[in-house]
Amino acid sequence: MDFQLSSAEQDFADEVRTWLEEHLTGDFADLRGRGGVGQEDIPIELQMAWERELASGGWLGLGYPEDLGGREVSLFEQVTFFATYVEAKAPGRIPNMGATLLGPTIVGYGTQEQKARFVPPILAGDEWWCQGYSEPNAGSDLANVGTRAMLTDGEWVINGQKVWTSLAQHSDWCFVVARTEPGTERHAGLSYLLVEMDQPGIEVRPIVQITGGTEFNEVFFSDAVTSAENVVGEPGSGWAVAMGTLGFERGASTLGQQMTYRTEFDALLAYVQRTGRHQDPVLRQELAAAYSTLEIMRFNNLRMLSVEGSGGVPGPETSIGKLYWASWHRMLGELLMTARGTSGMIAGEDVLGETYPIDAMQRTFLYSRAHTIYGGSNQVQRNILGERVLGLPREPRP
Repeated sequence: MDFQLSSAEQDFADEVRTWLEEHLTGDFADLRGRGGVGQEDIPIELQMAWERELASGGWLGLGYPEDLGGREVSLFEQVTFFATYVEAKAPGRIPNMGATLLGPTIVGYGTQEQKARFVPPILAGDEWWCQGYSEPNAGSDLANVGTRAMLTDGEWVINGQKVWTSLAQHSDWCFVVARTEPGTERHAGLSYLLVEMDQPGIEVRPIVQITGGTEFNEVFFSDAVTSAENVVGEPGSGWAVAMGTLGFERGASTLGQQMTYRTEFDALLAYVQRTGRHQDPVLRQELAAAYSTLEIMRFNNLRMLSVEGSGGVPGPETSIGKLYWASWHRMLGELLMTARGTSGMIAGEDVLGETYPIDAMQRTFLYSRAHTIYGGSNQVQRNILGERVLGLPREPRP
């Protein structure tokens, strides 16, 4: 695998770096190295404003077709963008479900009318999306969804509940997996619906997390409606579309998130050196193992992206990356607390010059516990790899 940049790719990296230097000014000047998933130390309005600023430079649509408002750059240039973004200590990104999940799904599965209607506003930062997958009785087991939709007088009428819906309180639209064929079970009879959030039939209730934040929400649908044409793919074939969305979730856009792990690891190294904890031989060994596996993660992710580089919808092999990075980050959170010792159990200690009730290390530890659950738990990822990649027999059903 050749990691050397060509002259054109180096020019692209310089373009990214220069743009960031020119735009991380004014209200955005203090955002360097701050924010990101699970870290609500920056007002959400400012984080959304930064996403719109990125949109103004065309950075939300790197891999999108030009006729839909994208830049249609190569996969390597997309990787270069994320790498340069992290190296520049640009602000941690909040989940932009429209740009990273719904947009690619529409491009891969949607009609021409859906592409023209929904993709340009996403790439302009004008419309925000949330993901209506998980339910109280259907977390990682998406095929068990109970939310139902019936086609009545040209509209889908939706009833049910979703949970752990990231940023639903700030979203304009939601892509919802619902059962649209009565009497069906499991993967059959599901449809992938696009639903506007600002309507009387939708109630959003924020969930206060252990970190003190409210990124996640419960969403209740009570005769909520959406137009008949707002179904992606054929009615009843939503399972394949939903799995395609999860494949995009584990594609190039995750590289930036994973590269922030290096920043967190570097912060840990600086902490142990400053406090003398690096003298502990057992901790040194664990740090060396974490560094080695972090490098393996980077190489493996690039390898997986190169396999997908021919275009189209990612396959089940992407579960390798999800299983690996989720497990690694959970391990890093535990290592952070090991290095901190008893001080890591006390909220309010100003370790990294922050005034948030818990510091960055504590947030990483608490939030990383979710990585092995959301987007398909580790157990589900192993089932996917065993059954759909390795061709092993299905796990026995009770």
